[in-house]
Amino acid sequence: MASSMILRSTLPRTFASAAGRSNSLRSALQVRAASSTTQYVPGGPILKGTVNDPTEFPHPSRMHGSYHWAFERFLAASLVPMTAAAFVTSGSSYPVLDGLLGLSLVMHSHIGFDSMIVDYVHKRKFSVLGPILTWTLRSATVGVLIGVYQFNTNDIGLTELIAKVWTA
Repeated sequence: MASSMILRSTLPRTFASAAGRSNSLRSALQVRAASSTTQYVPGGPILKGTVNDPTEFPHPSRMHGSYHWAFERFLAASLVPMTAAAFVTSGSSYPVLDGLLGLSLVMHSHIGFDSMIVDYVHKRKFSVLGPILTWTLRSATVGVLIGVYQFNTNDIGLTELIAKVWTA
């Protein structure tokens, strides 16, 4: 009988103190929510400048999308007959073909490396390294184009060099 009296006397106080704690917690959360400048969004806050930002799509351009994809495929497919024609003929006899092959190889390599930089070292995640690598690739491409032009005009040419290396 005494144990039931103790239980009856302590039970209402336990519930009352728990209700008081939850009310104080609720009022603290309401004060914080009222003083906060950000609005509560289910699932957590949306932070600017992180992976939570929505994707920004580029404006429509002829150099992006299907035109760009078709140009890449045309360039890759044209390298096969151009390479075969350059090795069948002599490079010094057809300098235009030698120049086109050199230009096409450099453009094909530039597009491939640029796609790798855009996919794996994009500006959003690597804000400093991404643009540095992009401009390094562009300057290297210009340097290689100048070198290929000099090699084709002042030396034996690209196809003659490859033929000599092939038979060596």
